[in-house]
Amino acid sequence: MIKVLVVEDNLGDILLLEEMLLDVPLIKFELEKAHCLSAALERLLKGGIDVVLLDLTLPDSIGIETFALLRQRIPDVPVVILTGLDDELLAKEAVRQGVQDYLVKGHINSKALERSLVYAIERQRLHEEVLTLSLVDELTGLYNRRGLFTLGRQQMKVALVMQKNLCVLFIDLNRMKWINDSFGHSAGDSALREAADIQRDTFRDADIISRFGGDEFVILALDILPANIQIILNRLKTNLDKINSSPNRQFQLSFSIGYVHFDPSNPLSLNELIDRADKLMYEHKMLNKKLRSESI
Repeated sequence: MIKVLVVEDNLGDILLLEEMLLDVPLIKFELEKAHCLSAALERLLKGGIDVVLLDLTLPDSIGIETFALLRQRIPDVPVVILTGLDDELLAKEAVRQGVQDYLVKGHINSKALERSLVYAIERQRLHEEVLTLSLVDELTGLYNRRGLFTLGRQQMKVALVMQKNLCVLFIDLNRMKWINDSFGHSAGDSALREAADIQRDTFRDADIISRFGGDEFVILALDILPANIQIILNRLKTNLDKINSSPNRQFQLSFSIGYVHFDPSNPLSLNELIDRADKLMYEHKMLNKKLRSESI
């Protein structure tokens, strides 16, 4: 049984959610209700809740601050937010800040609600697993290779069961040997930390960002459609340009990138996806070198 706390002051929406979850055939959900944030926090402190469905417009709290206050007090319970169409941009920002998923009112059905709640619980379970294992790269604070495979393989199982899309990106920080040789290894470490910061600013908290080894990074961007990958690449370039435009820099950063999409209808292993993204990254790197040589 999965215990769900619905934090919502609209009785009609609560009844609709309850009806949807009753239609789920294989999983039993038990709903508890709170009409405001303060009541929700009081209930959550007692324990026993598996996942929260949170409206961002409540009598005592409005907007993304609603989630921030809840997460500050109760960091260990996964949250899925409910939003009206007018709040969709705000909801996406909340996902970037750690909300597991969001659902738009009027566009929810029983299957989508079930998937979202199960997905949120699984993501939280994986997050707690990270806390008990040594999965983090000491220099950058990103996941290390072990962290990538531990979380990535589990996430791919979820994506396969839930028929979710994801994208694997392989990013190489160019000219690392030149940076180390010209400015010293401390500058090289600084370049790696900056590259990590750029990726944190580009990807969502829910995405799996790792330092794969040396100057290479691998990211699992979750629930990304192939048509939307260019949005991520544009955001990555914007954040890279922002770092490079800071004053008094000794060197410029640049990336070579390859990416592949996970198709749940024709699944590949995580190793296979990384290998394919690596090969595409190498092709991009060779193209960059050719363009630089032709411009000399």
